[in-house]
Amino acid sequence: MQKFLHQKGLPSYLFPSIVPYQRYLDFQENSRKNRRESMLFLEHSPCLTGGIGAKAENLLVSKQRLEELGVDFISLPRGGDFTAHEPGQIVGYLHLDLKKRNLSLGDFLRNLNESLVVAVKDTWGLVVVENPKSPGLYTVDLKQKLISEGIFAKSYFTSFGFALNGINSLKTFSLINPCGARSEDMTSLSNLGFSEGYPKKRKEFVLRFSKHFLSLLP
Repeated sequence: MQKFLHQKGLPSYLFPSIVPYQRYLDFQENSRKNRRESMLFLEHSPCLTGGIGAKAENLLVSKQRLEELGVDFISLPRGGDFTAHEPGQIVGYLHLDLKKRNLSLGDFLRNLNESLVVAVKDTWGLVVVENPKSPGLYTVDLKQKLISEGIFAKSYFTSFGFALNGINSLKTFSLINPCGARSEDMTSLSNLGFSEGYPKKRKEFVLRFSKHFLSLLP
């Protein structure tokens, strides 16, 4: 992993290779235990994750079928229903000590969304908006979801974060009703015509997001 920014006591890391999901889970538990803050930006191999609100009917295939497809299935304590990860996404994980920073969870979530909106607009010229009926960020007509979000806060320490669909195929989403919606409602930068120069744009987005988010921290 490569540290690219360290301001306000919050180191930010960009991973050049795919990170197994379980490796991240081990990292975040250790981070919470030691109250060690960080921001991570990475990609995962194909997997499905289900939050505490996940409904069985939103998993469209058997776990045996997932094994045959090489897709991991992981139940998580975060909020939200089922979502998917696959190479080509920009996954951001935020580990903040809310108590130390005297920051409410509500303010943390508002800062997260504002930073995502600003970074997407400044990087790709694309406007994304919140949907009052569902977490995440959507195209302006609210018909397609570009960014999924799921935050877990325990002992005033946050983990998990967001997944922006970049140049991923979206095939893994077809195995679920993502966050209770239809897989066809998911979109990606590729589908929206923004795949050109993606590796450079990915780094630009991560830097813009990090700088804006850090600017909002107390």
